[in-house]
Amino acid sequence: MPKGKIYLAAGISGLLAVAGIAPQSFAANETVTVVLPEEPPSLEPCESKHSSVGRVLIQNITEPLTVIDPQTGKVKPELATSWEQTAPDTWRFHLREGVKFSDGAPFDARAVVASIERLQRGDMTCNTKQQTLGGVDVQTTIVSDYVVDFKTNKPIPIFPTMMTVVQMSSPNMKLEGASRRPIGTGPYVLTAWNAGTDITVERRDDYWGEKPVVAGARYVWRSESALRAAMVATGEADLTPIISVADANNPETDLAYPNGETTRLRISTNVPPLDDKRVRLALNLAIDREGLKVLFGEEAKLAEQLVGPNVNGFNPDIQPFPYDPEKAKQLLAEAKADGVPVDKAITIIGRNEIYVNAGEALEAMRAMWSEVGLNTQIRMFDTGNWLRYQNRPFPEPDMANLHQDQHDNLLGDATFTAFNKYDSEGVNSAVYDKRVDDLIAKAEPATGETRTKAFQEAFKLLHDDIVADVYMYHMIGYTRVSPRLDWRPSLATNSEIDLSEIRFQASE
Repeated sequence: MPKGKIYLAAGISGLLAVAGIAPQSFAANETVTVVLPEEPPSLEPCESKHSSVGRVLIQNITEPLTVIDPQTGKVKPELATSWEQTAPDTWRFHLREGVKFSDGAPFDARAVVASIERLQRGDMTCNTKQQTLGGVDVQTTIVSDYVVDFKTNKPIPIFPTMMTVVQMSSPNMKLEGASRRPIGTGPYVLTAWNAGTDITVERRDDYWGEKPVVAGARYVWRSESALRAAMVATGEADLTPIISVADANNPETDLAYPNGETTRLRISTNVPPLDDKRVRLALNLAIDREGLKVLFGEEAKLAEQLVGPNVNGFNPDIQPFPYDPEKAKQLLAEAKADGVPVDKAITIIGRNEIYVNAGEALEAMRAMWSEVGLNTQIRMFDTGNWLRYQNRPFPEPDMANLHQDQHDNLLGDATFTAFNKYDSEGVNSAVYDKRVDDLIAKAEPATGETRTKAFQEAFKLLHDDIVADVYMYHMIGYTRVSPRLDWRPSLATNSEIDLSEIRFQASE
C-alpha cells in the first residue's frame, strides 16, 4: 500500500472514533450498507419526491405504474402493461396481473384507486402531488379488476409520464399522517426503523419480478461529507450517494455524475423590500457564482432557470446574471432613495445537508450581500421544519425571506416544474403574476412547439423581468462506491438508489 494511503486510513480511523462509530463487518456478503446525508422524515409513498425518502422507497419498497427508460427517455410499462388516451381528459391503464403487495393484498384496480386517493388526501400536503400533478385533479374509475380510467380536470397529454413518480401503495395502509411503515409491490420490504440509528430492508421471496442480487440493505445517515466518505473507505458502508467535491479524492472509488438538480434561493417577491425588482436584481448581481464553484466542483453550471437543458421548455437564450457588485450597490441606492426599506433584515431559510456545502455557500453569500449593503440573517432547519417554509400556507407570510431550494426534473418536461414552483396557485410558489399563469395554462394542454415555446417564454419572464430567484447552479453530484460493488451512479441517483441494479464484484 502506498504511504499516502496509510496516512489516509489512520486519519479516517480517528474520525470514526471521534464520531462514536464502531467499525463493523458486513452482516452477509449479499447485503449492503448505504450511508445517507440525513434521516428520512417519513417513508410515506406520496412523499417520495423528497430525496431522503425516495432513496429508500423508490424501486425498492414501492413501484409506479410506468417508468422512464434512461437510455431513450421514453415511458415504459412497470405495474401497468399498456395505456391509451380515450378522450382529451381521460387515460385508460391496463394493469399487470399476478402482483401482490408485501402484506399479501392484490395489486389491482382497487389498489390504484387507493394510491391516487393517498396522493390527493386532505390531511397533509404530498410533495409528489405538488411537484408532479400540481393544478391537476384526478378522478379514478374502476373499469374492471385490472383496468382503470383516469379523468383529469384538464387535458394532460403527458399523463403517462406523470405517473412514473406516483408510487403504488397497499390499500391497507392507513390514511393518517406521513407513514413510517410503507407497503409496496417492490422487491424489498421494510423490516426495521430504529429512529435516529438505521433503517433495514430485506428481499422478498414472493416478488413478482426478477429476483435482485442484493439480499438486503441497511441505511444509516451522517451529516458530514467527510465521515460518509470515510465510512465507505474503511468498509463501514458500501456506498454513499453524495459527498463533497473536496472529499471526492480517490479516483478508484469516487465518481462524478450530473444529478439533475438545480439550486436556487426562492425570493418572497411580495414582501418588502423584496417586492422591489431592483432589490431582487441586486441579490443576484452581488453573488460571485464562479468563485463559489470551489464548493461544488468546476463541472457545476451556472443556472439561469430551474430546469436543465434536457428538459422540454428549457430556454437556451437566457443568460446567467453576471457578478457586478457595483451595479448591485447602485440599484440598492436608487431603491432606498425611492423609499424602499433596503436596510430591513432578510431571512435566509436554509436546510441542513440539503446538498453538500449548503451551509458554507449560504455563509459566503451572506458575506457578499453584506458587502453591497444588504442585511441578511441565516436560519437553518431540519427537513421537517424547512418544509413548513417551502409549502403554502407559509408560516411567516410577512417575513422577507430567501428559501434555499434544490429541484430535480428527471421527467423531461417543464410541467413538472412550472406550476408548482411559479404559478400563483403553486404550493411552493412565491410568484403572483398573471402573465406567468397564462403561459403555464397555455403550455400544459399543448403539444409540440406550442408547448415548448410557452414554457420557454415563462422561464425568460421569470428570469429577466420578474427576477423570481437567486439562481445558483445546475449541479454535479459526487458519490463514493466500495470496490466490492459493481454499481455506477446515474441521473436518478440523487433521488433514488435502486438496489436491484447493484451487483457484487467477483472475489479475487
